[in-house]
Amino acid sequence: MYISEYDVMIKRHVFERALQRGIHPDMIEDALLKGKIKRFGKHGIKFISKGSKRTIICIGELVGNRLKILTIEEGN
Repeated sequence: MYISEYDVMIKRHVFERALQRGIHPDMIEDALLKGKIKRFGKHGIKFISKGSKRTIICIGELVGNRLKILTIEEGN
């Protein structure tokens, strides 16, 4: 799956919450482009990017050709 095939939509609220958690936009982009992809449920998708110190998880919804990011968090 290539991310460039989809229209990626990140809401402002999600982006602001990620910044409050100390997750920078470069880390979000890295998780979306290079992270492992896990599908769950009917439309759910996770992008997991493991680093040496932090794990960034982007949880979204894939419907048609639109990828909507619902939350961005830091994992274990």
